[in-house]
Amino acid sequence: MKRLSPFNITALTLGFAFLYLPMILLVIYSFNESKLVTVWAGFSTKWYGELLRDQAFLDAAVVTIKVAVLSSTLATVLGTMAAYVLVNGGRFMGRTVFSGMIYAPLVMPEVITGLSLLLLFIGIGLDRGVLTIVLAHTTFAMCYVSVVVSSRLVSFDRSLEEAALDLGCNRFDAFRLVTLPIIAPAVISGWLLAFTLSLDDLVIASFVSGPSSTTLPIKIWSSVRLGVSPEINALSTMMIGIVTIGVISASLISKRNSVRAQKDAQAAERSA
Repeated sequence: MKRLSPFNITALTLGFAFLYLPMILLVIYSFNESKLVTVWAGFSTKWYGELLRDQAFLDAAVVTIKVAVLSSTLATVLGTMAAYVLVNGGRFMGRTVFSGMIYAPLVMPEVITGLSLLLLFIGIGLDRGVLTIVLAHTTFAMCYVSVVVSSRLVSFDRSLEEAALDLGCNRFDAFRLVTLPIIAPAVISGWLLAFTLSLDDLVIASFVSGPSSTTLPIKIWSSVRLGVSPEINALSTMMIGIVTIGVISASLISKRNSVRAQKDAQAAERSA
């Protein structure tokens, strides 16, 4: 096993410190007794209690969770369908354009995506609210789900699906009874990733949200412009925890999926 050189260790330490030290300080100061976020006055959890009594933040949290659940579910359904078509659909007219449209949000700046969706909603006369945020988040999260599910479908043994077709299943039943249970870990990983992206989005939501559909990132941004309060630290700590749990869960499911795929491939080689 190759050992890390002192230069690489120093570079990794500085890199991780640059990325995570601000978040660690934010978490620490969320338990600060003082109202001043930069002056430590003792350990206290009172700001979490104050946060839970703040109706404006609670309303924003309800909107955020509602949008995240709906958009991640829609993005998972549409992203899985798109991945299945791209991997198993073979060559068809418009495939290049279709794949380009699926993956475009991955490289498109969020400002451009948000502005484009805003102009679309204005053009069709759709009032901005929870529905427009759900549609916007579904649009950019769908491509991430498609990437995750596609990586699993590429290694999927299609002979299992063909055997189901030979036994009398139609295409939909073969997918529902055979393919979907096998790729379920990837689908769940895609849902968790879409949920995390929706929970954390600020730029796109700020374009397509309405007065009665303020999400937590927008509420935090509006509050920070007037000054950082300990409640913001507490709320940010809770969001960091939720996002961390989602990312770790998605990573574990993806790892389990890859290990299972390797075992399936080895079993197929031994049977052959």
